[in-house]
Amino acid sequence: MPNDIEKVVQILKTRYQEETSALTDVSTRKDPFLTLISCLLSLRTRDEVTARASERLFALAKTPEEMLNLKREEIEAAIYPVGFYRRKAAQILELCRVLIERYDSKVPDKIDELLNLKGVGRKTANIVITMGYNKPGVAVDTHVHRISNRMGLVATKNPYQTEFALRKTLPKRYWIIFNDLLVMHGKTICTPISPKCSICPVTEHCKRVGVTRFR
Repeated sequence: MPNDIEKVVQILKTRYQEETSALTDVSTRKDPFLTLISCLLSLRTRDEVTARASERLFALAKTPEEMLNLKREEIEAAIYPVGFYRRKAAQILELCRVLIERYDSKVPDKIDELLNLKGVGRKTANIVITMGYNKPGVAVDTHVHRISNRMGLVATKNPYQTEFALRKTLPKRYWIIFNDLLVMHGKTICTPISPKCSICPVTEHCKRVGVTRFR
């Protein structure tokens, strides 16, 4: 792990303070339900598409009860063209039924409970915990997994391993913001192929593990 990870986080915070992902834009409302639904829409979908789809859907319904008053076709039309929009529309309706019947319409605030919901994986559960409830969690997507290994912060083979490695090595005060910082960094500079190391603000703190070509 870089010895000055705190400095790295501060540098990235300064660099990306004016930029947020689509999920963060939704979660600034501190509504766990909206965060959960937006997370489900985001799977295999670009952030800008997710953001517009979320806006259209939430203009129609913002609670499980309101969502169940919509027809599946209405949800499909609102969220199109997110990936697998028909499947996701059905999933949203089923999820709302479960939330009403089992959880009194409230989204669980514990990862293990969230994982019991169909279609919710560890990344989504951690995002709901951190962004919806402002509780500590480590959300790991492809960007976080790739960059954490590239920097030498962890040495893992998949996002699942990366989450638990980060829980052990990353100071807890950085857990909530870490995902958003690395997502923005991964989209703009630390790209999967040929990262832009020449203009990277934290290049001197990065071990460049596995990097063979860079700009």
